[in-house]
Amino acid sequence: MLVEAVVDVRNEPEGVEAAAVRAEQEGYSGVGVPETQHDVFVALALAARATESITLNSAIAVAFARTPMTLAMAANDITLISKGRFELGIGSQVKAHIERRFAMPWSSPAARMEEFVSAMRAIWDAFASGERLSFSGEFYSHSLLTEIFSPGPNPYGNPPVLLAAVGPRMVEVAGRVTDGIMCHPLTSRAYLSDAILPTLREARGGSLDGFTVSMPAFVVLGADEDARAKALAGTRRQLAFYASTPAYKPVLDAHGWGDLHVTLNKLSRQQAWDEMAGLITDEIVDAFAVGGTPDEVADGLHARFDGLATRVSLNTPYDADPELVLATATALRAKG
Repeated sequence: MLVEAVVDVRNEPEGVEAAAVRAEQEGYSGVGVPETQHDVFVALALAARATESITLNSAIAVAFARTPMTLAMAANDITLISKGRFELGIGSQVKAHIERRFAMPWSSPAARMEEFVSAMRAIWDAFASGERLSFSGEFYSHSLLTEIFSPGPNPYGNPPVLLAAVGPRMVEVAGRVTDGIMCHPLTSRAYLSDAILPTLREARGGSLDGFTVSMPAFVVLGADEDARAKALAGTRRQLAFYASTPAYKPVLDAHGWGDLHVTLNKLSRQQAWDEMAGLITDEIVDAFAVGGTPDEVADGLHARFDGLATRVSLNTPYDADPELVLATATALRAKG
């Protein structure tokens, strides 16, 4: 099982660059760069120039804030700069952000995403072959790519495409047209094994050989009792936020916690974050997080995801001690 580092969402592009260098030095197999306050591809370009061997991925780039052409070109450039070490992680975001923050269209997200990826691959094929670009679909059409605007063949090929997916329809899309899935942190072992993986296998004709399953796992780490209590509180708060989001309700439904989502969703509109966190029971925490010493957390993650996920990252929604995070990652890597 590979262990990947994740950059703090608050990092500016130069901070991402430094974090990627540090992750490479610390032995991580890859580093995921979120897109929140800054353009993910600017940060990835800096990280690619500053590193030599570590895999870099966008975790995630907002697909529907872009067109297939703009994303195809950005991904092609990062692949060039990184000399083939880039993985394109994409996701849909949610309707409110796409329409109200990005002023872009939203409809039929699963069908739109499948067409988006297909269009992007058609564009890459046109880059490589020099043949006429001709893609026509329900949501996207691309029919113009003159020589001056084509970057031409990429010596490193196209980057693998990984799709963030939770619900069954988007998981099916991941299985049909992408090279891997980026699971959400609100993913339990049960939901991964009983819902996501069977859907992926069916979409891919029965086999997941060569398909990446990336799992960001909540971990609760602290050097002393006070630090562990703060880590647990931060984890409860983040779980409550995710559980209040309609897009992630299928996970709660699978555990019989659908009514909790309704309550949390109402409270979120009142910004009652402390009250929401108080509704996250120990049972819920245990379903989505592993806590303890670095060795105990590594043991727990290995037992939970070995044979299910191809790689794991450590999700710490609190100010975690970097030494404890590294010790956990090192212990987990040692398990193979």
